[in-house]
Formats: sequence, structure tokens, C-alpha cells
Amino acid sequence: MSLPQRELGRSGLKVPAIGLGCMGMSQSYGPADEVESIATLHRALELGCNFLDTAEVYGPHTNEDLLGRALQGKRQNVIIATKFGFRIEGGKMVHGEVNSTPANTRAAVEGSLKRLRTDYIDLLYQHRVDPKVPMEDVAGTVAELVKAGKVRYFGLSEAGSKNIRRAHAVHPVAAVQSEYSLWERNLEPEIIPVLRELGIGLVPFSPLGRGFLTGAVKPAEDYQDGDFRRNDPRYQGENFAANMRAAGVVRDIAGELGAKPGQVALAWVLAKGEDIVPIPGTKRRAYLEENLGAVALKLSPAQLQALDAAMAPDKISGPRYAPKNMTTIDR
Repeated sequence: MSLPQRELGRSGLKVPAIGLGCMGMSQSYGPADEVESIATLHRALELGCNFLDTAEVYGPHTNEDLLGRALQGKRQNVIIATKFGFRIEGGKMVHGEVNSTPANTRAAVEGSLKRLRTDYIDLLYQHRVDPKVPMEDVAGTVAELVKAGKVRYFGLSEAGSKNIRRAHAVHPVAAVQSEYSLWERNLEPEIIPVLRELGIGLVPFSPLGRGFLTGAVKPAEDYQDGDFRRNDPRYQGENFAANMRAAGVVRDIAGELGAKPGQVALAWVLAKGEDIVPIPGTKRRAYLEENLGAVALKLSPAQLQALDAAMAPDKISGPRYAPKNMTTIDR
């Protein structure tokens, strides 16, 4: 399999057209399976999927440590993205609280470097905007880390247009990471136009709707405690049934093409622009290979139109997050 390359905006950072989200290897989506996760990371590199996404808060810390161990002797062939900015105390995340002070940012980067067993981070994102710290201070601190050689590129996650502009004015922003998929289109009216104006790439997480668009899902109550989907509003009650009906078009087009529904969902994201690089998450080699197969899938204009219409925002039932989680989104 040969993965085409894409540049994140006008940053000069080139990555494969599909990356790998690593969060689920350590949390949120059922029990961890370290052996299979490491095998999946190694298989990703074999297939050219060397854009790996993690964060200090995943675990916390355990996901970066997993990558650090798995990538020993392979670092030169990998593009590592990680994130800072949530408040972590005593090895635990203080839910919903953020901290992007210069001191915490520097300390977070030192911790990430140690856990990842590397001396530089390819792409460092602020995980969530900190309303108590001016964005100019955040960007300035990252600029110092870039000058020191500890970071190569700067990114933002779930930032709004005003903060994207403020950050970019201080230090070039290579990429903005945010949820974007067939069933989550909130970026289209304002954020994507700003990114293209400024030459910033988009890295969508959850491009498969947290697994919903694969079709291989069940209602929220059927997931065990600790699984993110158990508390996902779109997986609950009548929302689940309504969203399954809306996603029927994905399954229908997959049938027409002899593809998997998840591949259709990823092909839709890829068709939205050469400056967009989705990072579907998985901890299993079979799903990794299935996801990467989406690069070979070409959707016709009629199929793209049918997907746009059937899964338009007014056709999707339920908010993307519970209210408490939405408080950290800079919109």
C-alpha cells in the first residue's frame, strides 16, 4: 500500500494523507491491549502511516509512554504529534480544567519528551484554549521551544477563529486539530475558510464519528463503564436510532462500491481538500488496514452530494458532547 502525502497548509510539514490517532490504545474505548496496540503501531509504519497522534493527557501519560517504547529505534521514520494544556495533578486529569501558562507548557513538553524517548516533537498542539492565558503568550512560549529545537511545528486543537488568528500572528500555526466528519460539520461556516486564508492545515479527529459511521456500533447502554460512547449523546436513546437512519446512506454507498462504511466516511473527509489529514483512531491492525484503504476510494460527485444531504447538520440527532465537555471548545 502506498499512501499519498499531503502538506499541512503552507507549513512545509508533509504527512501521509491518513494518520493514526492513538488515544484509544490507552483510554476511552474499552480495555487496553498493549501487545496489539504496539503491533498496530509497527504495522502503521510498515504501511507508511507514520503520522502518529497522542497527548500528555491520554492516560494521563500512559499513551505517550506506550509510543515511546514502541518507537525505540524507529524515531527517525515517525512524525509525532502531541498536545499540552490540560491541568494534570498527581497523575490525574482535573476534569475540564486547563493550564497553558508558560511554565506549565515548558514542563509539559519536557515530560512529553521524556515519555516519548525523543529530543524533539514534530507537531505540538495546545490541546484546548486557556481563557486565562493570552494566546500571544502561548504562541510565544511555543516559538521559544521551536527555537530551542524541542518542537518543529505549532498547532492548536479546538481553537476558534479569533484565537487561530492571534496565535498565527505570533508564530506560524501549521495545523488545527478539531472534530470533523460526516456527522460533525461545525467547522465549515467559519473555521475552514480561516484556515485556508492563513495557509493552515486541518487534522480532523474522530473522522468516523467515534466509530458510529463504521456501522459496527451499539446503543450507549450496551457499552461498559469507562467507554466514552456510554455517555455520548449521539449514541443514546432515540438519538441513536435517528443517527443510524441518517447513516444509512453511508452503508448504501459502501455497498455500491464494495467498500466498508468507514472507508466511505473517510473518503468523504479526504475529498474535502488536499489540506485535510484525518487521524482515525484504532488499536487493532485489521481496522488500521481498513482505514488506510480509504485513500484508494473515489466518490463520485453524486455520491458526495448524497452524503452531504443525508448527513447535514439538521439531520443529526444530539449534541457532539455532553454540556460539561463543550465548555472547553473555543467556539
